[in-house]
Amino acid sequence: MAAQDVAAPGSLAPADASVFAMPAKDLVQPDTARPRERFIPVTTYALIDRLTAPQTWPGGQARAARRFFRYLEYWRRQQHGVGLANLLQAYETFSPDSDLLITRTFTPDERATLQKRVVHEVAGILKQANYVRIDPTDVQLILTKESHYGLDLHVDFTAFEEILIYYRGASSRRDQRRSFRKFMRKEEFDVPIFQRLFLLFKLKPFETRVLELMKEQRIPRREAEKLVRNLRAMIPAEVNESNIYLKLFKNIPRSDVEMVFPNTRVKFRLLDKLRLGLTASGGIGMGVAGAAGKLALIASNPIAAAGAVLGLGGVAFRQGMNFLNQRQRYMVVMAQNLYFHAMADNRGVLIKLADRAAEEDVKEEMLLYSVLAKESAKHSDLPAIDAAIEQYLQTSFGVSVDFDLEDALGRLIADGLVKQDADGNLRTLGPAAAAQHLDAQWDVFLDNLPDPTGDEGTEVDSTVVAEQASADPIPVAETAADSPAPQQA
Repeated sequence: MAAQDVAAPGSLAPADASVFAMPAKDLVQPDTARPRERFIPVTTYALIDRLTAPQTWPGGQARAARRFFRYLEYWRRQQHGVGLANLLQAYETFSPDSDLLITRTFTPDERATLQKRVVHEVAGILKQANYVRIDPTDVQLILTKESHYGLDLHVDFTAFEEILIYYRGASSRRDQRRSFRKFMRKEEFDVPIFQRLFLLFKLKPFETRVLELMKEQRIPRREAEKLVRNLRAMIPAEVNESNIYLKLFKNIPRSDVEMVFPNTRVKFRLLDKLRLGLTASGGIGMGVAGAAGKLALIASNPIAAAGAVLGLGGVAFRQGMNFLNQRQRYMVVMAQNLYFHAMADNRGVLIKLADRAAEEDVKEEMLLYSVLAKESAKHSDLPAIDAAIEQYLQTSFGVSVDFDLEDALGRLIADGLVKQDADGNLRTLGPAAAAQHLDAQWDVFLDNLPDPTGDEGTEVDSTVVAEQASADPIPVAETAADSPAPQQA
């Protein structure tokens, strides 16, 4: 069913501005300093208000369009909820926070397959949420010389078997610092940040890393084991190599991405090395000179000589403590800043990402539908429609976005809201018909739910589960009806 009463070009724009129909030569050019993102930094509710203004829809269809957009939002979130439920079940096996009974065992090959599926599906959610992947070897974004907080950080990426780094919302914020040029008065400057930063990592098994070092550096096993232990000395003991860890941070300075990894090593900056080195060498030098002047008293006064040696030892001890205290200050700075940047961990990250992925899908679909439902279009017109939507976002909200048109169109076609014939014509259901169509889809939604049980793993024998329960009894408060049923992990 094609939409009726096709409006004039540009009728989706606020007021009377013909934003969607703006000629290509007038389009705002993207910022060439960094690639545009697909993330639309506008709330769903703001878009609905703008896109359903009475003057933007012909024949009084604005109310029907608003109703359809609300249906579309709930429908898309429900679909993402199904995928999230399946992912959470698969992730339970690798979750470091799980407090559920393990009722399914896996062979090494099955576990490896399940691990790859979890990582692949997480990457898919991040793509739907319009996150941008960072290559861990990108020295411009990761391996910076010095962080915004004055720390020199280093990360050994070879320690990870799985690693995903994604960001969303690359921007800048204003900050202050004291400047020698202004006689230690504060000056403002821009700090490049990632509004959202995602991290997934899984450590390589200890044995795997040992064998890698033996092959790479041609060293004996004992030396390789010692080296791996030293490299992992900074990793907390509770970080298990069999778990997959998910982290989500906000407003991380781009130069501090290294700070979010578990094996980050804090190194002294050149300025600190010079300051501590000069102080240490000066203090020890003065101590040595003072002690040397009293060596002549060894024969006549051994007590005085012993005092000189102890004094020299005290100077050396104090300088060593200066190094340790400076390192401790580095660690405190890193911990304090991570505390305020952290948003979610592990299972909570998946829930938050699925919610954002659904929201991004809905925003893209509403924008595209608002064009296709009003104007006759062919597949060949999609580049112009894409550019018009990007210009609309720039004009209405002041944001530069690389609109993901093909992805949104694919979902609208899959749900039957848009149809494409053999000639490439795109036919769109009107708002009222589209709402009725989703209503009918919702009625049979539960009938078409997929079976969440995967083929991986083997159910644990009931006697084994009983032994586990008896060895680690569940508290009385969590038994019987108050206790959730064990999930298959």
